[in-house]
Amino acid sequence: MGKAREIIQSKKYDLIILDEINVALRYKLININDVMDVLNILITDNSILRTDTILTGRYLHPRLKKIADLITEMKEVKHYYNSGTKARKGIEY
Repeated sequence: MGKAREIIQSKKYDLIILDEINVALRYKLININDVMDVLNILITDNSILRTDTILTGRYLHPRLKKIADLITEMKEVKHYYNSGTKARKGIEY
C-alpha cells in the first residue's frame, strides 16, 4: 500500500485504480487496516476530494462496502470456456 499512498499523496492524478485489491484482501496479501488508512487520505484531505478511486475484484470487504459511493457486481451470463474453449495466452493468462 506504500505505492498507493505515494500516488494519492502526490495529488497528480484524477483517477486511481487499485486493481484486484479486493481479491488481495480476501487472500490476506494485504491488510484491511492498511487499505483503510490509505483511503482515509482521500476522505479527509479536501484537496484530493476530486480524485476518483476505483477498487476492483470480487469479495468486497464489509469495511469497504460501508465507505463506497458506488458498488457494482458483475455476473457471468455466457462464457466460451463452458463450451470447451481453453484459456488463451495473452487474454485469460
